[in-house]
Amino acid sequence: MATDLRVGVIDSGCSLEQANGLLDARRFWLADGQLREGELLPDQLGHGSAVLASLQRETGPVPLLVAQVFIGQASTSALQVAAALLWLVEAGATLVNLSLGLQQDRPVLHQACAEALAAGVLLCASSPAQGGPVYPASYPGVIRITGDARCGPGQWSWLGTRQADFGGYAGAGGRAGASLGCAALSGRIAALLRNEPGMDRQQVHDWLRRHATFTGPERRGASHA
Repeated sequence: MATDLRVGVIDSGCSLEQANGLLDARRFWLADGQLREGELLPDQLGHGSAVLASLQRETGPVPLLVAQVFIGQASTSALQVAAALLWLVEAGATLVNLSLGLQQDRPVLHQACAEALAAGVLLCASSPAQGGPVYPASYPGVIRITGDARCGPGQWSWLGTRQADFGGYAGAGGRAGASLGCAALSGRIAALLRNEPGMDRQQVHDWLRRHATFTGPERRGASHA
């Protein structure tokens, strides 16, 4: 793992304003079945811009690396995500936020995650609160995060369910709760690593669990004092 904190984000890109503060950025796409890479395009979906904003609200200014794998639609391939992840590892990312989930387990993505984890990179991936498994959240060693409506800014929950390890603040913008919840908690982890740069994945996991605002899954219909 790089000694200097660097946060990688794999998503649909970022706004022009956000792009001005990046360490580096790269786009990964498929053309005629072949992987291509090149310069970042404007964020057409707005998803990546929202994810970055959520992350930065929790961590403040932080060196950022952006890998763009979505362009005009909210779909991508395991090959693109794997290539993006390996590029971020090579670029010295300490932590990578993946506010995305693929329904199919693909060896190329599994291997890329394994290589990143072996290099000491923390991987945070979104997972829906309900439904079947998604990847890379379901791979061993990846911190699984969803949105939790109980959480406000700076708060998170320890869930420990089949779906997710933690829940994060998803905001009130109507976007996918798991995506923004994941980004918010990634930002909190980045802030923690800035203060405690020697922490490994297990130490981060244990710290988050100890300091969670809520424990256990949200009980629908229950009131909270």
